[in-house]
Amino acid sequence: MVGAVVVAAPGSGSGKTTIATGIMGALRNVGMSVAPFKIGPDYIDPGYHSLASGRPGRNLDSVMLGSDAIVPLLKHGSAGCDVAVVEGVMGLFDGRIDLSENAFPPAAAEGSTASVAATIGAPVILVIDARGQSQSIGAVLHGFSTYDDNVRIGAVILNRVGSDRHEQVLRQSCERVGIPVVGSLPRSVELDVPSRHLGLITATEYGSAAGRAVAAMTELVEKHVDVAAVARLAATARIPAAPAWSPEAAVGSGSSGAERPVIAVAGGPAFTFAYAEHSELLAAAGADVVTFDPRHDRLPPRTAGLVLPGGFPEEHAAELAANDELLNDVRAGASGGMPIHGECAGLLYLGATLDGHTMAGVLDADASFSARLTLGYRSAVALTDSVLFRVGERVTGHEFHRTHLVRSAEALDPAWGWSDKQAPVREGVVSGSVHASYLHTHPASVPHAIGRFVDAGRRYLGDD
Repeated sequence: MVGAVVVAAPGSGSGKTTIATGIMGALRNVGMSVAPFKIGPDYIDPGYHSLASGRPGRNLDSVMLGSDAIVPLLKHGSAGCDVAVVEGVMGLFDGRIDLSENAFPPAAAEGSTASVAATIGAPVILVIDARGQSQSIGAVLHGFSTYDDNVRIGAVILNRVGSDRHEQVLRQSCERVGIPVVGSLPRSVELDVPSRHLGLITATEYGSAAGRAVAAMTELVEKHVDVAAVARLAATARIPAAPAWSPEAAVGSGSSGAERPVIAVAGGPAFTFAYAEHSELLAAAGADVVTFDPRHDRLPPRTAGLVLPGGFPEEHAAELAANDELLNDVRAGASGGMPIHGECAGLLYLGATLDGHTMAGVLDADASFSARLTLGYRSAVALTDSVLFRVGERVTGHEFHRTHLVRSAEALDPAWGWSDKQAPVREGVVSGSVHASYLHTHPASVPHAIGRFVDAGRRYLGDD
């Protein structure tokens, strides 16, 4: 059985992404096959995980997927591997917030690193930023290790340690609590990966520098962390018995057919927010999946459906606007009934303009970059029938953007509805064969929608 370990921290900014990515690379360098995972909806860190491990970075999000799906997805993503390394989100016990009256959340909030670690039966390595601490680190560690009996903290990695004497004091304090220290990283070799308004620069956009950054993270861990001890700890994981998730089983037999439509999936630097399971489900539903870069490519031959994932189109708006041939392809496809799914960045691309740059104009809407961050999970219901969803179907999705629509036609049919502080929200657009929205959904939580989309592509081919 595959081993597993979760890399967590008391709070954000402690260095867990650097250390988790470095652990993945270091374990790979000693000959282990590593399956990389990220807890929560984050699309950016898995890109670096993929470079470090040589395998697709995947997400374990118990809010969008439900806790019962976590172990099967872990087993699917780690099939044939020696070890799964799971990077946590925020602080160890931070998760979905419930401020309703009389709410008394459990120690491990829904969607938290702690809840996922308990679900998969994996030990936790706690990365602690040691700046400004000496003996007090033992109290911090004692509190985290005893807060929830379902969470097992198996080791500590000290980060940003100031000196040899500082490390000695920290180690003594951790040993008093009974938790071994498996690594100590000095403050003087802090790594820096460029960031922007939604987090790190994506690995795709960072280009060859991303590979060098991952190599530096790996070298840092190899020098300052006992990688063999990490592997031994991972081997103590007690992963529950459950069948691995299967895209074929998830889609079922209802989407089978002789015709294999080509589904074009936008990629490249502007469209990096995609889950690995999306393409797997499209293929399992009978599609031939072709990835293309909207900055300079046209739609692949015989395209029968278009998926435009999330990303950073606002950073590449001029290039996207300059590719007139593709914009014409997309307009023609939409007017002819081609199924199109635009998610966040896809919504912006399908609009009329983005920050003044001409986009596809499939939707009568303009978008602009904003200083305000929109972030959070949404319990949404489909308000309009579409190529993906039927009226009344419910999903749990996630918003994560700093752009907003500055103009949209009032006659557009909304894709989703939900309540926000008791006020109704109408979001997204359904127009003919187009479904576009800011809401991200995890395809493994809505496999029926993926099957419908591929079936719509077959019908489009039949009408061609």
